[in-house]
Amino acid sequence: MESLTNVRELLAAGGPVLVLLILLSIYSLAVILERFFKFRKRIGMSRKLMAYCRHPIHSDNFDKVRAAATKDMTKDTPAAHVIVSILDKMDRSKAEQKEIADSVIDWEVTKLQRKLTILGTLGSITPFIGLFGTVIGVIHAFKDLAAASASAGGASIVAAGIAEALVNTAAGLFVAIPAVIAYNYFLSKTNYFGKELESIADEIIFQQRG
Repeated sequence: MESLTNVRELLAAGGPVLVLLILLSIYSLAVILERFFKFRKRIGMSRKLMAYCRHPIHSDNFDKVRAAATKDMTKDTPAAHVIVSILDKMDRSKAEQKEIADSVIDWEVTKLQRKLTILGTLGSITPFIGLFGTVIGVIHAFKDLAAASASAGGASIVAAGIAEALVNTAAGLFVAIPAVIAYNYFLSKTNYFGKELESIADEIIFQQRG
């Protein structure tokens, strides 16, 4: 019961800004989890496909490669889209195939990076939202001090008010830090995955005869 009272006091101290930060924290967590499971599925399936296709590629068994990639296209596997896009243009020059592959890779990486700007934005703005809430709280605390200046408890009143106001700064950092960490992690992961796609594309293109 006491913990419930403390939560209510915390929400009252933070005010609407704290409520907004809590909602943003929930939204940020939802985006992080959605991207995590999406990455694990798409990148995991792509790596399995690329590992499976390497031997047929070096054996010039492109029919087997196409069959495997076409099957995985129904699962929206990024590597499958890249592989099929190259195999469909085998009548073109290697330079043209490379250009087409790079375009598809850029698109697949862009799809994976979808929603990452949300995390980057939240990581940037939530500390300022928290600071804004704290400034409002401090202003209220000094108003309370002015109103209670005649009493001996004036200083303790403003100290308590400022301490409560700082909860918004802490909440802003609580939202921002995981968002920034997740943003950098996912961005690094997609960039590395893009290099893996480029590698398999080059293997297919330059393994071809002629």
